[in-house]
Amino acid sequence: MNKEVNLTEKLKQYFGFDKFKGDQEAIIRNLLDGKNTFVLMPTGGGKSLCYQLPSLIMDGTAIVISPLIALMKNQVDVINGMSESDGVAHYLNSSLNKSAIDHVKSDIMAGKTKLLYVAPESLTKEDNVDFLKTVKISFYAIDEAHCISEWGHDFRPEYRRIRPIINEIGNAPVIALTATATDKVRTDIKKSLGILDATEFKSSFNRPNLYYEVRHKTKDIDKQIVKFIRQNPGKSGIIYCLSRKKVEELAAVLRANDIKAAAYHAGLDSSTRSATQDDFLMERLDVIVATIAFGMGIDKPDVRFVIHYDIPKSLEGYYQETGRAGRDGGEGKCIAFYSYKDLRKLEKFMEGKPVAEQDIGRQLLQETAAYAESSVCRRKMLLHYFGEVYDKDNCGNCDNCLHPKTKIEAKDALLVVLQAIAAIKEDFRTDYVIDFVEGKDNNDIVAHKHDKLDEFGSGEDMDEKLWNPVIRQALIAGYIKKDVENYGILKLTAAGKRFIKNPESFMIVKDNDFNEEDEEEVSDGAGAALDPMLYSMLKDLRKKVSSKHQLPPYVIFQDVSLEQMATVYPITLEELQNIQGVGAGKARRYGKEFVELIKKHCEENDIERPEDLRVRTVAKKSVLKVKIIQSIDRQIALDDIADAQGIDFEDLLDEVEAIVYSGTKINIDYFLEEVMDDDHVDDIYDYFKESETDDLETAMEELGDDYSEDEIRLVRIKFISDMGN
Repeated sequence: MNKEVNLTEKLKQYFGFDKFKGDQEAIIRNLLDGKNTFVLMPTGGGKSLCYQLPSLIMDGTAIVISPLIALMKNQVDVINGMSESDGVAHYLNSSLNKSAIDHVKSDIMAGKTKLLYVAPESLTKEDNVDFLKTVKISFYAIDEAHCISEWGHDFRPEYRRIRPIINEIGNAPVIALTATATDKVRTDIKKSLGILDATEFKSSFNRPNLYYEVRHKTKDIDKQIVKFIRQNPGKSGIIYCLSRKKVEELAAVLRANDIKAAAYHAGLDSSTRSATQDDFLMERLDVIVATIAFGMGIDKPDVRFVIHYDIPKSLEGYYQETGRAGRDGGEGKCIAFYSYKDLRKLEKFMEGKPVAEQDIGRQLLQETAAYAESSVCRRKMLLHYFGEVYDKDNCGNCDNCLHPKTKIEAKDALLVVLQAIAAIKEDFRTDYVIDFVEGKDNNDIVAHKHDKLDEFGSGEDMDEKLWNPVIRQALIAGYIKKDVENYGILKLTAAGKRFIKNPESFMIVKDNDFNEEDEEEVSDGAGAALDPMLYSMLKDLRKKVSSKHQLPPYVIFQDVSLEQMATVYPITLEELQNIQGVGAGKARRYGKEFVELIKKHCEENDIERPEDLRVRTVAKKSVLKVKIIQSIDRQIALDDIADAQGIDFEDLLDEVEAIVYSGTKINIDYFLEEVMDDDHVDDIYDYFKESETDDLETAMEELGDDYSEDEIRLVRIKFISDMGN
């Protein structure tokens, strides 16, 4: 019936565009013909237009079900801004009061409103259902449809109730739209919405303008981020963190470094959130630090970078979030930081959830880990995950392609894997297959009697770091596939069966090595070398200052503090406070001569101070430290403080040591009088007065068995506080 509509004319009339992008026109025609429609289109591909334009053309009101209030407001403003009269688009959600809801309803009854955005929670309210039954519905659009599937990265149980509600309100065509969905999620969405007959439109997931990179997450991550933003001045960017606490902390660090940044998360009130969103759109802010609640539906075409501070929980989430960069086709840098520790943390978060949900969560996490660790083209891996083949060997726009690793022959290893999958009847996942080829007789394998098979342990003499990359790259090459219904079970393809009969060369790249030890060892002066000449001069100065004050040198500054000074060259008292073990008090008391020496050394030797290391950190007045200091001021026994804060006594001593070493004065005499013999206190105190080192093991050796480790630590705390602060 609608074939005669000139869609290009309507597009120009309403939106001012001369032509459609990709499948937009075909999608709209399908909907105008009254057919159910499924749209899979990457972020920035123009999804919204696929339901906005037909709603303006068709009779009645279209209902758009959307999960985010911010998104609704944004889109309603856009549509009303294009129309001559207000009320063409409205939304119904929990942010409206009774009179606002009445206003929306009267506009709909008057036939003004063509487009009604509804949150799924509002759709299920009885009075809204009763009202909508009286309205002529042109069609239902389900935006962010992946929320329906528990395999999707943003599952919302209320989305599962959409079909029964549609049946109650009244039947009309359904269009489901999402920017990310694997085969499994697609099937789930169509089943749940009762639209298995839907015409599918699937756009390519390849965003050639986006650059993908994964970096090892080390202790100096904040510095790396500040440095990156400084190298991209004035550009818009989003940084995603998993916790609200980290969002707040990182936003504060960026602001301390003169970067126009703000935090955004669901814990902020809605007026703060929408003001932040507006500031970002209006470019009063350059960077938003956010939980993943931010960005859905933010129509800012020129976001130039998206950084993942924490590895995301799923590749779908990652793809959607990175998709917010470069929507105008221009530059878009996508950098993710990855560490095993984060992966383990995310796995731990799942422990309280139902078993089935844990299982799904772990599978999704494993896919993300595979993406991060692999040395294969990132684009190829992402597209393969979404069921799309990327033919090029080198995309030229990801870290792995710009710095390719040497390929190695893995024909024998692949043969071992394929024969193992066949032997265990194609019924197990990656980790089981790897244990089987390595010959690990764990409970599972013994229970299935697989340790009795000839193929068990057939790869035990090979490098164990081969198995993950072999399996990942065999999936991409099409020798193995993952069973969509039983997520993660490895099956042989026809090509895999042919390979067993007639093996041929199979070249792979080994995975990137995210070595745990590296993570621990990177100090705050990472990436820069200690200046031995300056270090020696600083030690001489420390000796001079310590003689003047008649104090052991370590009371002035510890060795680790001098090492950092000789690496990062602080030349102001403010910069000096970024050095480990130097608080404001210590910087004021002893710092002046040290920064003057460093400054002079830099000038005389033309030393260019490393830019990235002049990052200002935000003084971490950790809540715990403040509580400890307040409790000591109130003379509460230290063991009681530890109990009250839920930490071990040893951990409490660690915290108190950090407090006094950085220059804060505290008085624990009241506690020492309770728990220690006066003579013991005097003996240990005198030892530290004479000693050249504050090292605990040396003190224990020198003082002998009469004194416990805790006693020595307690008196050392008193000594440092008395003498140095």
